[in-house]
Amino acid sequence: MNVSYNWLNDYIDLEGIEPSRLAELMTSGGIEIDSVPARNLGVSGVVVGYVKAREKHPDADKLGVCTVDAGTGEDLQIVCGASNVAAGQKVPVALIGAKLPGGLQIKRAKLRGVESQGMICSARELGINDKLLPKEQQEGILVLPGDLEVGQDVVKALGLDDYVLELDLTPNRSDCLSMLGVAYEASALTGRPLRLPDPSGDLYAAAEKTSDYVKVTIAAKEQCPHYAARYIKGVKIGPSPLWLQNRLIAAGVRPISNIVDITNYVMLEYGQPLHAFDAAKVAGGRIEVRMAREGETLVTLDGQERKLEPRMLVIADAEKPIALAGVMGGLDSEVTSDTVDIVLESARFDGGAVRAASRQLGLRSEASARFEKGVDPARVVAALDRAAGLIGKYGEGLVTEGVAEAGEASAEPVEIEVSLDRINRYLGTSLSSLEVKTIWSRLGFEAADKGNDVWVVTVPSRRPGISRDVDLIEEAARLHGYDNIAATPIEGPTTTGGLTKPQAIRRELRLALTRAGLHEAISYSITSPQRAALFPQLNGSADGVRPIALAMPMSEERSLLRTSIVPSLLDAAQYNKARKSPDVGLFEIANVYHSAEETLTTLPKEKPRLAIALSGNRRVASWNGAAEKYDFYDAKGLLDAAFERFGLADSIRYEAAGPEHFHPGRTAEVKLETTGGSLSLGFVGQLHPDLQRELDLDDTFVAEIELAPIYDAPENRIEYRTLPRFPAVERDLAVVVDRSVAAGALVSGVREAAGELLESVRVFDVYTGERLGQDKKSVALALVYRHPDRTLTDEEVTAAHGRALSKLEQSFAAELRK
Repeated sequence: MNVSYNWLNDYIDLEGIEPSRLAELMTSGGIEIDSVPARNLGVSGVVVGYVKAREKHPDADKLGVCTVDAGTGEDLQIVCGASNVAAGQKVPVALIGAKLPGGLQIKRAKLRGVESQGMICSARELGINDKLLPKEQQEGILVLPGDLEVGQDVVKALGLDDYVLELDLTPNRSDCLSMLGVAYEASALTGRPLRLPDPSGDLYAAAEKTSDYVKVTIAAKEQCPHYAARYIKGVKIGPSPLWLQNRLIAAGVRPISNIVDITNYVMLEYGQPLHAFDAAKVAGGRIEVRMAREGETLVTLDGQERKLEPRMLVIADAEKPIALAGVMGGLDSEVTSDTVDIVLESARFDGGAVRAASRQLGLRSEASARFEKGVDPARVVAALDRAAGLIGKYGEGLVTEGVAEAGEASAEPVEIEVSLDRINRYLGTSLSSLEVKTIWSRLGFEAADKGNDVWVVTVPSRRPGISRDVDLIEEAARLHGYDNIAATPIEGPTTTGGLTKPQAIRRELRLALTRAGLHEAISYSITSPQRAALFPQLNGSADGVRPIALAMPMSEERSLLRTSIVPSLLDAAQYNKARKSPDVGLFEIANVYHSAEETLTTLPKEKPRLAIALSGNRRVASWNGAAEKYDFYDAKGLLDAAFERFGLADSIRYEAAGPEHFHPGRTAEVKLETTGGSLSLGFVGQLHPDLQRELDLDDTFVAEIELAPIYDAPENRIEYRTLPRFPAVERDLAVVVDRSVAAGALVSGVREAAGELLESVRVFDVYTGERLGQDKKSVALALVYRHPDRTLTDEEVTAAHGRALSKLEQSFAAELRK
């Protein structure tokens, strides 16, 4: 919002307050002023001149020799190259010694042998942004209105003796998107009284009634609570007064015509957008506020045809839409030089409806910016009357009696109770009752005293951002001055910062997996129905979990909340392979979303999980070694390393499994043994060959496990032991068992039977062959025995080894391999 200092001075006496000082006051009061540029960029010695005659230059076809009265007492001869200069015009004349922006100083000169006693200036030469001028004034010299006095200082005539306060507003201060709103703010900060305009003081009423010419109805009352219109007859379209044009230009708005300029002027003044329709182009004299219908289109004022949708709010006549409500008017009903009668609109539109239409069409306007943030319902008719009066005055129109309107203004003020004690406790101040009551008065808030320094404060509708007592306390802080509030130390208990257990576990997981050479992926939490259907044992569909659909998805590919992470990692693997990077090692730690409800009535469960995907080569071929592909044990080993880090290695079991879309012989279910029983964490294994071919991936191994049970598992602290001083005894044990017996079960059995002397046991060989039989296999175990305090005897080792063998024979029908 750009605010003219001189314009603001109309509403509040700013004498003695420099623009820079006012900017400081407003910034310290919470309204940040980015800058306060002067409109005069260095113009001096330029006056209004009258071109008496223009003759052709004797030696140059494109130059003219002008005789100009500049109020100096004698006519000046000025050579000018502009094609639009002509006798009878009033123009800006830079006299000898004048200064222009850029450090240019005007001197007496000869152009092609003809003396020139000054310069006739264009807008650009005066430092004015010519893009903000009417189109006919953007080229050539600047032609001034004929009612200006010859010799008058151009700086004053064009309003260049002004400063512009560039406000950087936050969304809660939509009230300052108007000159009156800024005036209220300046009045509160300076303590000076306001001079508000009388909106109905300039109305020139015709004998006819507005209702005889225009009827208003609202079909979409939720999107438009209030709509008002006036009818103005016999307007004369032309340029607006120079003072009004100067103020629009200072605010960054280009003047167009008196009618349009007045609607823009009042929008800037009141913060209430207005629109003028050519009454002859409003079919049936009827205005209806409704939602657009399927297939309707509208050519807006920018000349673009807009395809309307049923959720867009429009202003329509008896036949068709004539404006996109709150955004932009239609080209077919715009005010032109042929317009005689106009219908003037002022309304309150729902900010959400305006924002949605504006965003969908990519069409932003000054009006939409104000409606999106909310307009003051009390100013709808006041702004309408103000604009109608100005049109009657400067457009020579007659305003018909009354207002055609529908809906209700509903400008109910908000009443909030607040106490002096609460204000002082919040702010750490010792404000008195008189100081606080003075603040309410300066803000223009009525405060009813309930006694004991408690007030019921009535907040006017122009301040929609104030709805609670803490908002009033903030207003008290602003007006008292943030700099006047002493800093007070924070009191209360303090806690030492640190990571929670889940945070620490996730951090350790990331560190361990990245050290192992994997890359962390961060993928979309939304996926497609096809991907969501994969891996029933992971996505929960086997347990009645239903995919959660988005209400307004971006596309079919991103329409469901994911119930498993693995499909997202497979998408990343596909993406990489398609771009010649087939060797992929990825992991992701994220939440999945499970719910058994088809229509959500409660929030879904968010389950934290770790997922891993390995595809292609673990090691690429080089001069000293062949390529090595990822295998099942790479994925399992990564999980083992993680479990080892958290002290859970002895509690983890892997059981052969064949879930859907996994390889039936290369997949295991991961289980956590707890005091309450065995708990499934997830699966690790190779993708089914059919799925690998469908995804065009090489052998790919994946794992996905639940993290919540790991978060909840008892903390296993690291125990330090002294290095062993006594030798170990190593014994091997090879047994023949059924192929269905898991090697892990044999290891567990040996640990259980051998007792405390067993230090470690590992599988070092598995053999199958015809010699053993079709359903048999040989498993070789390496056992290490040691006592921490003495050397073991052969008898002790033999006894422990015998117990281990007996356990395997009894529990697994194992036979010692000969």
